[in-house]
Amino acid sequence: MDTVARLLDFIDNSTSPYHTVKTGANELKAKGFTELFLEDVWALGEGDYFVKVYDSTLVAFHIGLNLRHSMRIASAHTDFPAIRIKPNPLVDAKGYGELNVETYGGLILNTWLDRPLSMAGAVVTRTDDPFRPDVHYVDVARPLLTIPNLAIHMNRQINEGVALDKQKHMLPLFMMCNDKINTDSEWREFLSELVKRPAEDILSYELTLYPVEGGTTFGRYDEFISSPRIDNLTSCVACLEGIFEAKAMDAEGLRMVVLFDNEEVGSRTKQGGASTILSQLVERIYMATGHTKAECYADIAAGFMISADVAHGYHPNYPEKNDITNYPILNKGVVLKMASSQSYAGDAWAIATVKALCENDSIPYQIYVNRSNIPGGSTVGSITSAMLAMRTMDVGVPILAMHSARETMGADDQEALDNLMKAFLR
Repeated sequence: MDTVARLLDFIDNSTSPYHTVKTGANELKAKGFTELFLEDVWALGEGDYFVKVYDSTLVAFHIGLNLRHSMRIASAHTDFPAIRIKPNPLVDAKGYGELNVETYGGLILNTWLDRPLSMAGAVVTRTDDPFRPDVHYVDVARPLLTIPNLAIHMNRQINEGVALDKQKHMLPLFMMCNDKINTDSEWREFLSELVKRPAEDILSYELTLYPVEGGTTFGRYDEFISSPRIDNLTSCVACLEGIFEAKAMDAEGLRMVVLFDNEEVGSRTKQGGASTILSQLVERIYMATGHTKAECYADIAAGFMISADVAHGYHPNYPEKNDITNYPILNKGVVLKMASSQSYAGDAWAIATVKALCENDSIPYQIYVNRSNIPGGSTVGSITSAMLAMRTMDVGVPILAMHSARETMGADDQEALDNLMKAFLR
């Protein structure tokens, strides 16, 4: 499978953070990685391992000969801007069955209108033990909903820009209702059909809406990719390719990839980049291999992390939004992201290291800096490097329409990011 097809296949299967982790875990198992569990006590030797953190964050690592040789960590995130379903969601609006929803992250609202949408995530059902419920990962995988726009005849100013009310205008159509339908029981019956469990056993759920239309290449020479969830599944794929390379090359030291959840909402969760989970896991690996905490901390200080997340590419229709000398172009390589505010992780030493990695392996790279009068965004890199005090550099592929329901990237750039992660983790 070529690089673009591999990326689009991963995106198609990763329709919620839970499914991103499931897809990544299946790939790791197929490559011979051994699954570990957070609640177990580990005894580890040389080898390849992975652990799911509350099912929406994924960590994989390779322990090579001489663990203390070097520590290298690559990170990305499994989540993406989306629409999520609230509890008790079914609303009867004069016979139209709509779902009560909320937004997750900073999505571009109008790009979600008039698209066929489906639903994926987790449904949790009761067992005899309240502390060990059953979790069912579901993906409807067919057109199920849409959020209809208002006709231009009813708003002649629609092309001048419309401020969408998230509570009023973003409710998706789900079904037609009638006098015989109880909105609460109808929704529970729908979930019951999905998980094949009695409706009364359903306790909770986390369900994400996603565009049904899959990714595709386009352009005169298929030089572009249009797809949902480019942010940040491109980086998840590259991190996995890097850890596969570490195993294949039997790299010395500790090589690790961490795919965090909840980056799009600030990372301050038990499975997010602002948690202690990464530092805990690094310490557990050292203890499980007979090393001391002092050795662990010394190797962290000497280690290096690359945080991968997408970057803003130069938009030909909005040139005034980019910096005047640093503007990444699609298909021109991986982007090193810099900000004196430290909204992107990095310092001169880290920048030099990643530049040298790219140049040694002939990997094309570019520089991104925010335009001085536009604050720009941020990533999990600075947060993670504050929680695990290690030199870190933010990188990613350049894209257009970041946080749209469909984003655009260059077809050549995934290979550049994959190659950087391979060079870094081998």
